[in-house]
Amino acid sequence: MNDHELRSLSPLDGRYHDKTKVSRDHFSELALIKTRFKTELYWLRYLLDNILEIEIDEETKKLFDHLALDIPDDVASRAKEIEKKTNHDVKAVELSLAELLNGKFKSLVHFLLTSEDVNSLSYALIIKEANKQFAEKINSFLESLNTLKNQTSGLPMLAKTHGQPASPTTLGKELNVFYTRLNRQKAQLEDQKYFAKWAGATGNYNAHVVALNNVDWTNETKNFLSKFGIEHSNVSTQIESHDFLAETFQNVIRINNILLDFSQDIWMYISLEYFSLKKNDNEVGSSTMPHKVNPIDFENAEGNLGLSTAIFNHLANKLPVSRLQRDLSDSTVMRNIGVAYGHLEIALNSLEKGVSKLKPNEDKIKLDLVSKYEILGEAIQSFLRLEGNPNGYEEVKKITRGKALNKDSYIEVVNNLIQSKKYKSILLELTPEKYIGLAEKLAKEN
Repeated sequence: MNDHELRSLSPLDGRYHDKTKVSRDHFSELALIKTRFKTELYWLRYLLDNILEIEIDEETKKLFDHLALDIPDDVASRAKEIEKKTNHDVKAVELSLAELLNGKFKSLVHFLLTSEDVNSLSYALIIKEANKQFAEKINSFLESLNTLKNQTSGLPMLAKTHGQPASPTTLGKELNVFYTRLNRQKAQLEDQKYFAKWAGATGNYNAHVVALNNVDWTNETKNFLSKFGIEHSNVSTQIESHDFLAETFQNVIRINNILLDFSQDIWMYISLEYFSLKKNDNEVGSSTMPHKVNPIDFENAEGNLGLSTAIFNHLANKLPVSRLQRDLSDSTVMRNIGVAYGHLEIALNSLEKGVSKLKPNEDKIKLDLVSKYEILGEAIQSFLRLEGNPNGYEEVKKITRGKALNKDSYIEVVNNLIQSKKYKSILLELTPEKYIGLAEKLAKEN
C-alpha cells in the first residue's frame, strides 16, 4: 500500500483499492472527465456530419477517431488545470477539447449544449456500462451458488421458522430461493432503460430554434442519443429528471437486500455447523484464540451491503427532486454513485470468495434432523383431518408442542391416533429425512 492509499479518507481507495477496480474504472473523476470529453466529441462530429454538413479533413477525422477510442489521461489532467480558473468542470472540458483540436471547429465545441446535457448523457453512459459489468459479477456469483445448490439439492435438512425446528427442506432448495430471487432482479437490471436530456438551457431548444430553425430538433436529438442506446427525456427542465436513476438504484437496493439476506442465513448455517469453512493456514481467526475460523467473508459482505444500500437509498430519494428548473444539490450527490457501487463490488467479491470456502457438514445436518420426530406432527394432524377428526390438530398439539419425540414415541402416537390402515402405514414408514415434500425438485427450478 502506497502513501496515497495509506492517507485515503475512504477505504474504497485505501484498504479496498484492489477490490474496487470495476467501480473506479467507471466512476472515478478520471472516468467522468473522459466520458464528458467523448460526449462533447460525439456531438461535435454529429453536428458537422448530419446537421451543419461541414466537410472534415482527413487529419481531423483521424484525430476524432483516435479520441473516440481513448482520451489520454493528460488531457483529463489539463481539464482539471483549467477548472481551477473556471470553477466549472464541464466548461473546463469544453476548453480543453478545443485546445486538443488545435483550433479547428473551436467555435462549435459545446454548440447548443448546456452542461447538464453533457452530464446527463455522460452519467447515463457510465451507469449503463457499469451495470453491464455488475450484472456479469452477479452472474459469476450465481454460478458459484448454482454449483453449491446443485450439490446439495437432495440433502435433507431441518428447516427453522422463528429459529425453531420446522418441516424439513433440503439445503439446495434453501439456496435456490436466493438464486431465484437474485436472477429475477438481475434480469430487471439488464432490461433497465437509460435516459438523457439534450435540449439546451431549460429543455426547450431555445437556442437551437433561433440558430437553425429548419432542423427537426426533437428527431435529431432522438437519433443522436439512440446511437448509444440512450433514450431522450423529451419533456424536461434544465436537467434530466433522474427517475431512471431512482429506478436503477432501487433495483440495486433489492439486489443488495437479497445478498444481505443470503449473507445472514449462511452465517447462521455456519453457526449451526451445517457448513464448515475451508481453512487458509496463513489466516488468523483471533488474536488470542488460535482455533477460530470465522465467517469473515459473509460479515464483510453484510457490512458493505449496508453501506451500499444506505447511499443508494439517498441517491434514489434525493435525485428526482429539484427546485424549479434545477439546483446544484444533485451534482455533489451524483459524485457518490461510485461509492455505492464500490461497496457492492467489495460485497460481491467477498461473497464469491466465501461461497468457495463452504463445505456442507452432512453428518451434523443429518444428526439435527433425524432426532426431531416431533416435526412429523404436521403429517399426523393432516391425516387426522382426512379421517374427519375435527380436533386432530389440537390432539397432536397436546402431544408434541414444546416436546421432543423419538422414533419409538412417534410410532406410539401414530398407532394411538390414526384409524386408517392406509394412513397408518404411510406414517409408520415416514421419517424426518423422507418428509421433504418437493424440496429436491424445487432446488432445481428457477
